[in-house]
Amino acid sequence: MTIADFQRRIEDIYFERDNARGLGGTFMWFVEEVGELATALREGDKSAAEGELADVLAWLMTLASISGVEMETAIAKYGDGCPACKETPCGCGNPKP
Repeated sequence: MTIADFQRRIEDIYFERDNARGLGGTFMWFVEEVGELATALREGDKSAAEGELADVLAWLMTLASISGVEMETAIAKYGDGCPACKETPCGCGNPKP
């Protein structure tokens, strides 16, 4: 499944409800899922982390869709390596992509 396929799948499942909730409310759900991921990672629970990573990615796709962003296009930012120095691995030491 491609990133675009996954975004369409999440739209098919959740877009109407999430779009009706709005960007702010949907973002709050996304942040809650990130918190659940943090707990799973901190506890070293690989199975829980796997599920939470999937949830975080699904909510991220929903945020992109509500915002009119195609994630397949957005990820091109990293197509040439580090966005700042264009190296792989990053050679500039920029801590924030």
